Amino acid sequence: MNRLVLSLSILTATLALLTTSVAAAERTRETVRYADVEIDVIVDGTGPAIVLLPSLARDSEDYDAVADGLVARGFRVLRPQPRGIGRSKGPMTGISLHDFARDVATVIETVGGGRAVIVGHAYGNWVARMTAVDHPARVRGVVIAAAAAKQYAPELTVAVTKAGDLSLPEDERLAALRFGFFAPGNDPRVWLDGWHPGVRDAQRAAVAATKQSEWWSGGTAPLLDLQAEQDPFKPAAKRNEMKDEFGTRVTIAVIPNASHALIPEQPKAVVDALANWIGSLP
Repeated sequence: MNRLVLSLSILTATLALLTTSVAAAERTRETVRYADVEIDVIVDGTGPAIVLLPSLARDSEDYDAVADGLVARGFRVLRPQPRGIGRSKGPMTGISLHDFARDVATVIETVGGGRAVIVGHAYGNWVARMTAVDHPARVRGVVIAAAAAKQYAPELTVAVTKAGDLSLPEDERLAALRFGFFAPGNDPRVWLDGWHPGVRDAQRAAVAATKQSEWWSGGTAPLLDLQAEQDPFKPAAKRNEMKDEFGTRVTIAVIPNASHALIPEQPKAVVDALANWIGSLP
């Protein structure tokens, strides 16, 4: 019996390794260029296109597990690295969310078959909504994942800064991650790495240069408000904020046991929610 259990364990581990190896083998990188901008795009799978945009000062590799899950569900997954991360480059001053939206739209036009669902996590949801406003023909639907309410407590902005400040002691950064990003019981250490502090200020300046009213609506595309149940940026009292404003265009899905980080906390639940909602689109 013990030999059988051991054999099954070895087989399971081997299959997992093979699956990972196949996914890695299918993963490619594309460089999308226009004007003085180059966008480094991680590309996985085939099928209808989904664009995944990361949160503030983080790169799109946060989505590795989600990308693998979506590929298994039959999607082509595009992950543009924000300017200043990976091989992506372009002006980092004198820009707004409109510039980042053009980056995303050009990626969709070049390697996404011309039209895609855009998923924006935290900060990335602002870019996703801006893209839908500026380039509606490129956007099949918008998913705002762990999107903040229209107004939220200023101490949460402080927590974001501390979490990504590599000069601070680890304990202080972990406290910020627990406060603003991870639900109790979920390990915040997975986000000690992966920050790009040099990009943070440029991304925040781009938001400051864009009126909230310019991107808030997300255009007219169908919208999934994918919420984390314990996200302090969108507490339960704000649960219906988007639906109350935009009506039947908005679908709400709430992921349990997750906070603002969401993606590393509950990747399978995120994949299921995305695939189910996209499957309902015309």
